[in-house]
Amino acid sequence: MGPMTTAEIMTLEDAHTSGVYSKRPVAIVRGQGVRVWDADGREYIDCVGGQGSANVGHANPAVVQAIAEQAARLISCTEIFYNDQRARLEARLAEIAPAGLDRVFLCNSGAESIEAALKFARLSTGRTGIIATVRGFHGRTMGALSATWEKKYREPFAPLVPGFTHVPYNDLKKVAAAIGEDTAAVLVEPVQGEGGVRPASPDYLLGLADLCRERGALLLLDEVQTGFGRTGKLFACEHSGVQPDILCLSKSIAGGLPLGATLLGPRVAPLSPLTHGTTFGGNPLAAAAALAAIDFIVAHDLAGNAARLGEYALAQLRAFDLPSIREVRGQGLLIGAELRHRVTPVLQALMARGVLALPAGPTVLRLLPPLVITQGELDTVLDHVKAALAEVAETELAAEATA
Repeated sequence: MGPMTTAEIMTLEDAHTSGVYSKRPVAIVRGQGVRVWDADGREYIDCVGGQGSANVGHANPAVVQAIAEQAARLISCTEIFYNDQRARLEARLAEIAPAGLDRVFLCNSGAESIEAALKFARLSTGRTGIIATVRGFHGRTMGALSATWEKKYREPFAPLVPGFTHVPYNDLKKVAAAIGEDTAAVLVEPVQGEGGVRPASPDYLLGLADLCRERGALLLLDEVQTGFGRTGKLFACEHSGVQPDILCLSKSIAGGLPLGATLLGPRVAPLSPLTHGTTFGGNPLAAAAALAAIDFIVAHDLAGNAARLGEYALAQLRAFDLPSIREVRGQGLLIGAELRHRVTPVLQALMARGVLALPAGPTVLRLLPPLVITQGELDTVLDHVKAALAEVAETELAAEATA
């Protein structure tokens, strides 16, 4: 079977896809580092980055080699047996995680990591209440969806799991008032991604940890997107020094392969066999890829690169001083520009210029490049962002003024 054109791929996929995804008219077939290519050979700088799963870059040679070697040896091995790669990965995660998070449940995705955390919190505390935040996004499975704020995701599937409440983000007084005797856990993102790229203040996170300890609840941190160097630290909670009771990880943990992890601290009660489980979680192939990805992130100080280039990018975006930009927010290479108009036309203009980017709500432009991006590549992205904003702003602002 020979190569397919973009049109052929779109026709075939549209004939059989479920329909749950809104797709852009581009078919990506190859990637290397921070760049990807479509089926017709056009090159893009990728600031979607697998929605945060490509921190080590596309087709990272170390990860590719680890996958190939492990695939030739053993792909599947469930946790009814021990396995060398799984054992090494669990030990490595405990080594690099904040102190005390030395027990690991391995799964396949961020939503699964959240589901496990919710179950473990209820089991450990004997309580049922879960407090999440306004604008928080934690996934689309039923438990994770119950913690997610956005109504468009939640309402079609009501009734959801009972016991969930939402309080304003970054507001310690509101969450203090909400924690009661039945609260099992407070679930929060150190930086809200889908919710508009909003970093939490260090005092807020430290205050949450204190409140949870005082009142017998657990603090659950969702670092599915912020983990593994994205924010300028290996984990975003390191910026504040907060110690979560449960840390939820996924996305870039395995260099692009599906894998998630739920890390448990000392306040989480021991778990009994058959409490939870998964067939593919911690399989040798994903574990080998994760070991290679983590080693690459640490050896090449990708967190340091994210810190340096993130600070640079935020300063450059703020210096644009364009009327269409309302606010620039972010941490490391998790960057958001809130606009005074819809973001979709800007995403389309960027794609036409060879840059792929994300929204974070209807008016926020989000950039999530692989952490291997160079300053030269980032400058190219920023030049295109400035040009795309200028191109779109006039028509969008005029349309909103007459709406």
